Amino acid sequence: MTDPTPAGSRLEYFPISFFAMVMGLSGLTIGWEKAQHVLGWQLGVTPWLAGSTLVIFALLAFLYSTKVLRFRAAVLAELRHPVKLNFFPAISISLLLLSIAFLPLHAELARGLWLAGTLLHLVLTLYVINVWMHHEHLKIQHMNPAWFIPVVGNVLVPIAGVGFGFVDLSWFFFSFGMLFWILLLAIVFNRVLFHDPIDERLLPTLFILIAPPAVGFIAYSRLVPEIDTFGRMLYFSGLFLTLLLFTQAPRFLRLQFFLSWWAYSFPLAAISIASFVMAERSGTLFYRDLGLGLLVLLTLIVILLLVKTALAVKRGGICVPGH
Repeated sequence: MTDPTPAGSRLEYFPISFFAMVMGLSGLTIGWEKAQHVLGWQLGVTPWLAGSTLVIFALLAFLYSTKVLRFRAAVLAELRHPVKLNFFPAISISLLLLSIAFLPLHAELARGLWLAGTLLHLVLTLYVINVWMHHEHLKIQHMNPAWFIPVVGNVLVPIAGVGFGFVDLSWFFFSFGMLFWILLLAIVFNRVLFHDPIDERLLPTLFILIAPPAVGFIAYSRLVPEIDTFGRMLYFSGLFLTLLLFTQAPRFLRLQFFLSWWAYSFPLAAISIASFVMAERSGTLFYRDLGLGLLVLLTLIVILLLVKTALAVKRGGICVPGH
């Protein structure tokens, strides 16, 4: 199959949602680093995974920056789009995740990435919420779990921020991230239960439901020294949502490949890492084994996603009008 879209114009349709790929790869990197720490392994994979993820982020950032310069109207259209708008903070989330990934490798680089990601994410969060509050075009049909990305992404800030000494700032981001998780969770379930089904192309975003409580638990464990009732509620909420979505596996396996498939990756990384944290804090081997099992599954899924994405790009199924 040949690509019907001229190479020169494909950049115009380069989707902002491509940055979800960096989120998934960063999650995989952090997951394997955490696994090595908990299991006492020395696999030496962290530098390779972190370095590869940084290169991919740099490539995507270069391509999208070029799109901003050459096709500003297309970028503005994405900023005004009720669904695509929510993927812009994936850029700042990528910076925050890369900061966490590079913590054991290069502390100064990690700090720089964290500062840049934190500032940019606050700006993007405020922008997106302002759009939500003063919109003229949003409808309930536009709601899907990708709406968690702009606001709940703030919960990532404490994971590295506490170690850098920004404790109060970390509590600030954690607090309003959790507040909006509760608000948006109610709206998402209202959308799913009482309105038309979510478009097939966006069905993989249901996995994003796992991320807020799982990441929230990881961040909370950085802010509070021991597991308490709230921490357990966060972890087991994420675990239940994981189980719920796994029971729907046949439905997901029937879906045609879209870039939205990358929504499977980061949430699975989050619940895997959360399980390793739970194993550390509780001393229970079950959570260690669960975390490792989820991490192996995540690794296989990421390999599949990389192959599917490369084939889609080669065949011209991505970066085309309507995607």
